[in-house]
Amino acid sequence: LRAARRAEADALQGEQAMGEALGCGGQVSDEHLAAIEQELRPMFRTLPKTSGGRIEKRSLRYLVHRYFSRQSSLHIRGFEPNRPTNASGWGDKDILSQRVPAFVESVLQSKHKLSLGFDLRDAAVMVATLKQLIFDSESAVLEEVYETQLRPTDQSLTQEDLGQVLETYMVLWMMGGDEEGVDSLLEDRKLLEDTLPQWQAVVDFVKGEVRALEFKRRQAPLAALTDASSRPGHNAMNSQYSFEDAHRVVGSITSSFASFWESECSSMKQALVAMDTHHTGRVPLAKFYGSSLETEWRFSESEAYLRELGALDETSSLRGKQVILSNYIQASSNCIVSAPHYSLCCVNECEAHMADIEDAIGAPLAQPSELLSVVGNLSSSLDDGASPKLEGSLTEQLKQIADANGGQVPLHGRLFAQWLHYALPRDCPFPHKVGTASTQSPHQYGEGYLASFEEKEQHASLANATDVPATVGKEELQWMSQWSPEEELMADYTSSGRRAPWDASSRRLIWLGFALLVAAALYQAKGLSRKGYEPGLLPVQARRILS
Repeated sequence: LRAARRAEADALQGEQAMGEALGCGGQVSDEHLAAIEQELRPMFRTLPKTSGGRIEKRSLRYLVHRYFSRQSSLHIRGFEPNRPTNASGWGDKDILSQRVPAFVESVLQSKHKLSLGFDLRDAAVMVATLKQLIFDSESAVLEEVYETQLRPTDQSLTQEDLGQVLETYMVLWMMGGDEEGVDSLLEDRKLLEDTLPQWQAVVDFVKGEVRALEFKRRQAPLAALTDASSRPGHNAMNSQYSFEDAHRVVGSITSSFASFWESECSSMKQALVAMDTHHTGRVPLAKFYGSSLETEWRFSESEAYLRELGALDETSSLRGKQVILSNYIQASSNCIVSAPHYSLCCVNECEAHMADIEDAIGAPLAQPSELLSVVGNLSSSLDDGASPKLEGSLTEQLKQIADANGGQVPLHGRLFAQWLHYALPRDCPFPHKVGTASTQSPHQYGEGYLASFEEKEQHASLANATDVPATVGKEELQWMSQWSPEEELMADYTSSGRRAPWDASSRRLIWLGFALLVAAALYQAKGLSRKGYEPGLLPVQARRILS
């Protein structure tokens, strides 16, 4: 009984703190929270739980990050999986701590919550709160536009006026903190269209969002009143728009822009896939820059910036430095929006695969045979949608991960994510260890984020030296040379009764499995040498094992 009362008190406290976040009169309906819970449930089900069926803080962060990534390709600052966390505090760089410290202090940081854990409703409340905070943060940018155009926020706009406001908003939103760049683009329409080649398509998209609001008001007035798309007494036939209307359109843009921009992301991926002749999800840096010199205007990040982003693989002696296709697409340099509290990036195609895996497994741990069956039936970007080929080293590596964890594979750990990357290299990013890859936007990185013409030419001149005939198979290419055996769990698996993957005995098993793969690669490298190729150096980790 006492536990039940405490749970009710926690729930009430969370709702009150959320009310503070949402502002005066701001509430989230039970129906909305239930809808969020429904989206979260498949992921929540596969996270390890406490004895009370709850998740701990790291899992909550991870769950929230994946919700926004899956729903709208938003990466909320402070919630990134590669961000170091600590046990003593929630963090001081995320939107929650900055905007609603009471929510953090009274709910997320309460001793009771940290010891008891968080349930599905807690996660839904956090998602709803973050959604509202993001919506509110967009209001400040919109107010800036009104002020710049000398428009009072209490004055209604015509459709033409609203179009002008929204076009300026889009420039501010897409350019982030680059104030000098924003001013230049707003002053020169031609420069704007040259800088953002898809600008006219963006304008058409914004007009479509306005038309959608108009259609809803005229065709479903009661529904429009219910979700505040319309106001009591508003004449649906009169195209006049309040500041709140403009704000609602802006919110709709944020939630749906990734879907609109996906065609641009797909075009970029197709260009990279065309250079990935060995189906490893990697493109030699020489080819990457060579393409930029010829026709592809996008591939211009400097080598240092690519390394900082975690998009550069430097472990292959046969192919030299390579751009990791999936990491590059997900990198901050390709996020179309970099706002103070979030980035809006290309769709993470690995999320769809993880959804299929989670639906099929429905638990935090899985047998290798189960995962081989599920992943073996997924449709990948390799070979025109063919299922991934898991025979050989991939099967053995998955079994080694399981052996280090009592016979089962943790779904939410770095090693399984790494395995999934090699199974689906064009869709799933390589998971770097926490703190080793940056999420800095080009503006945050500063000077040096672009490669000079001379640097591109120098790298492109090595294209022939790093090229390997397409007839050479992946196994002969040391294609898993970047594999590292360190585990990092996104959730606490100790309650599952499994040995921690970083225990010495577990580590030895993973090292042993990796050593066997290296031995095979060494044998094949010798075969390449007989064919006229350099045998290449072993990865640093392998040299340590064999020394």
